[in-house]
Amino acid sequence: MAEISVSLQDGENKSFPLGTAVADVLKDLVSGKQRKQTVAVKCDGRLLDLSTPLAMDAVIEPVSVHSEAGLEILRHSTAHIMALAVKELFGDQVKVAIGPAIEDGFYYDFDREKPFSSEEFEQIEAKMAELANARLPFVRQEMPKEEAIRFFEQHGEIYKLELLREMEAETVSLYTHGGFVDLCRGPHVPDSSWIKVFKLLRVAGSYWRGDEKRQMLTRIYGTAFADKKELQQYLARLEEARKRDHRKLGKQLGLFTIQDQIGPGLILWQPRGALLRRLIEDYWKDEHYRNGYQLLYTPHIARQDLWKTSGHLDFYGENMYSAMEIDEVMYQLKPMNCPFHIGVYNADKHSYREFPIRWCELGTVYRYERTGALHGLMRVRGFTQDDAHIFCRPDQLEEEIFNIIDLNLHILKTFGFDQYDVYLSTRPEKYVGSDEHWQLSTQALKQALEKKGLAYQLDPGEGVFYGPKIDIKIKDQLGRSWQCSTIQVDFNLPERFQMNYTGVDGAEHQPIMIHRALMGSLERFIGVLIEHYAGAFPLWLAPEQARIMNITDDQGEYCEQVHARLRAMGVRIDKDVRNEKLNYKIREAQLMKVPYMLIVGEREKQEGTVTVRKRDGENLPAMTPEAFVDLVIEECGRRHV
Repeated sequence: MAEISVSLQDGENKSFPLGTAVADVLKDLVSGKQRKQTVAVKCDGRLLDLSTPLAMDAVIEPVSVHSEAGLEILRHSTAHIMALAVKELFGDQVKVAIGPAIEDGFYYDFDREKPFSSEEFEQIEAKMAELANARLPFVRQEMPKEEAIRFFEQHGEIYKLELLREMEAETVSLYTHGGFVDLCRGPHVPDSSWIKVFKLLRVAGSYWRGDEKRQMLTRIYGTAFADKKELQQYLARLEEARKRDHRKLGKQLGLFTIQDQIGPGLILWQPRGALLRRLIEDYWKDEHYRNGYQLLYTPHIARQDLWKTSGHLDFYGENMYSAMEIDEVMYQLKPMNCPFHIGVYNADKHSYREFPIRWCELGTVYRYERTGALHGLMRVRGFTQDDAHIFCRPDQLEEEIFNIIDLNLHILKTFGFDQYDVYLSTRPEKYVGSDEHWQLSTQALKQALEKKGLAYQLDPGEGVFYGPKIDIKIKDQLGRSWQCSTIQVDFNLPERFQMNYTGVDGAEHQPIMIHRALMGSLERFIGVLIEHYAGAFPLWLAPEQARIMNITDDQGEYCEQVHARLRAMGVRIDKDVRNEKLNYKIREAQLMKVPYMLIVGEREKQEGTVTVRKRDGENLPAMTPEAFVDLVIEECGRRHV
């Protein structure tokens, strides 16, 4: 009988009969404890089921169920078990769509006349547990595409048929467990007994394939883990995330509102939110001025031809709003600020001596987002980018990237973000520009990251159509990642807009353009800030730094006087002189996350002081209003987090 040679990475080769299943190979190569946790193997970059027969020599790597890849397999398999449970409970009245693993869990989309509700979770979970205990094997089968089409036609699974008919492959893979057959690449756990720790979380509406003109489906979200402790920790994080939800806190703290009458995805900043935004904008402008930037302001619309020249209509048109006719000329709302900054550049002639030119703008842009994708401040239709564009010579490119990274990390740290992941995104499928320029710009970003000593991950094909980019994803208090910062090197737009400068040789040369946003958008960044701090902002960012309150009406006039003095000295202070009990006033200030409460009784009135209480309940010694101002100035000067 023919034999094959199989080994672990850096392990000893062993011989096995041709066609030996992965699981049987592992019995000889892996210890019992590790083998019990191995849910699949990686071979030549592919993940394989344990039931896969090996047809050639191979080096395999066991995949633990506790690893990122192993959890994804477990969750994908749990989605299939959920689909089987739903089919067994509700029968032919339910059609299945797709059910992938996602970050931290899984979902499955179902077509049912009566949408599912969370009240049905207990019933579905009980059936899932029953199926898990039945140790149903996940069996992979490959069949010709036409045969698979006939199979799903017989079972009336219209969504699987649509996916199948669009596939170019002649052969497709199916997985069967129990009475459920799904179109799937796999891999999966060996059998359903691996699925022990899971929880259904919520339901949501989801249009088939994200198209609002298609059927509305019910999406059931869930999660699964390898042990109960991990699930309990995850559920605790979810509960904490619910408490920190920026939409809930935004309403509670009076920061922003979204009104149907105005339109979805359009933010109305309330006074406290507008003040928070102004504090961020002022800090941003000051830091940019210190770092050699000049401020620009540009319009919200432009002639449609501008977006044709820039390439946005060709590459970004589906995210732009419809054109409008003004004086028989077509205009469009801007999705980006960059062509306007180029317009400022092209208004004058430039010499090599002027470079680098650094221009920044808090520019409001408009992008079409599907209604189902909108989410509070995190995904909106009109938002303000903290945008900047640097025009430089080739010999200045690396240093400018260094400067941007330094400024970027400094600003993020000031706001309390010192944990982040860095990605280098390379050329996408659809792009413009020469291979030479793409190679030069990608290499410049790569070298800058390496010389700065920043660890990064490659993100192949995720660059923008005109250039590669560095993306920085910050991590909040709960360890969640948020895309904020981006740095992009662009040879394309300077060429399209015929940008030039006079070089040292007297000839005309094309500048290099760097696009960058440090916070991404103010809306999204403020949403992340709200959740990061759970609304309890550090003093320098707090819209209301202090609230003064009297114990009885006898101190009302003194309260008014101190309030006016502190306000005149720059403290962001409010007052509560209502005829209410002191504990009630303190409780209300705590709910509004006010950092300091200044309490005035008869003694404070007589001595010309205030008693200072922090929002965590700590009491400071009584002090004069001037001493409190000094405290505020010192704490804000430290940008205290």
